[in-house]
Amino acid sequence: MPQDPMDFEWSYWIEWGRERILWLLAGHLLVSQVSRLLVEKYKPWCLMVYGMAACWLLLGIKGFAVILLHATISFAVAQFQLSLLTWMCSLILLSTLRIPAVEEAKRKWYDTENEYYLLLFTVSVRCLFCTSFSLEYCWHGPDQKSSHSFLWMLAYVFYYPMFHNGPLMNFDEFSKQMRREEAFSLKTNLSILIVGIIRIFFWWCLAELMIHLMYIHALYSSAPPLEAASYWALGGLALAQVLFFYVKYLVLYGVPALLLQMDGLKPPALPCCVSLMHSFTKMWRSFDVGLHRFLVRYIYVPMGGSQSSLLGTLLSTALTFAFVSYWHGGQSYLWYWGILNWLGVIVENGVKRILSISLIQDLI
Repeated sequence: MPQDPMDFEWSYWIEWGRERILWLLAGHLLVSQVSRLLVEKYKPWCLMVYGMAACWLLLGIKGFAVILLHATISFAVAQFQLSLLTWMCSLILLSTLRIPAVEEAKRKWYDTENEYYLLLFTVSVRCLFCTSFSLEYCWHGPDQKSSHSFLWMLAYVFYYPMFHNGPLMNFDEFSKQMRREEAFSLKTNLSILIVGIIRIFFWWCLAELMIHLMYIHALYSSAPPLEAASYWALGGLALAQVLFFYVKYLVLYGVPALLLQMDGLKPPALPCCVSLMHSFTKMWRSFDVGLHRFLVRYIYVPMGGSQSSLLGTLLSTALTFAFVSYWHGGQSYLWYWGILNWLGVIVENGVKRILSISLIQDLI
């Protein structure tokens, strides 16, 4: 039975995974385990060199140069230790991905659109990693600069399991865990790997069944079936779509999360099942945990967050969702999506504040 071809993200990453990325991840696993076994002290640098080689192999010398240039510029700007300047640099670098002339020039580097999109997705995710490192550099004192060297930035930016599509891990977490030396047990790691592969294979089979049997995305791409469907049917289609999105990211984040475990790191928690969620706030906290931690640490809390006034909280939340919408591409539908999520979070928090008033609690 033919599969639903309308989910670009799933088809794209599965195709790349089968062709090259899974093999490169297997190579990372081999380098990681050998370095943990023989040269634990030099593990970050072994993995850095492997990640740079994998980037060069997959994206070519020009793609590798773009990512290295982004990292170099971010590090140079971070030397001023001004958070605002770092953010301006990050947003400017991100904006270069949307300049038509630059896009056309990068397209000419590759034979296919898929190769260009791989560079685009990779650089977008690397922008977040460069931002995380640069802000941590700004916030730490001179005595901690050795742990925030350019070499550590490269080890972080070129760490291969999270290279193309995430998940996101902030630099402070990555650095602490990568420096930690633990007792290495090949037997324990092998059992973690086998169990992890079985789980990921089950999720992949479930996602393939959904995309071969349900045709959710094909239905959404055609107006007549949606216009003819009842409200109950539309609700069912919406639920089916978000459930597929959930299973898809169990696979896309599950593979790198398994490799992080094999490297002795603690990966961000995998997405929580959307059927268990009943609020916008919980969705943002529990679905993409790495992105949520990034947004809270580098945007929401520095802007005041929940500890500021009501207006400050509204502004902090608005800037957080504005960045998410812009980072995802900045198209008009993404701004609408961001605004709706912002309103949902604001309404929920407002209701919680009202319900926390003692008089209201007594009435309830």
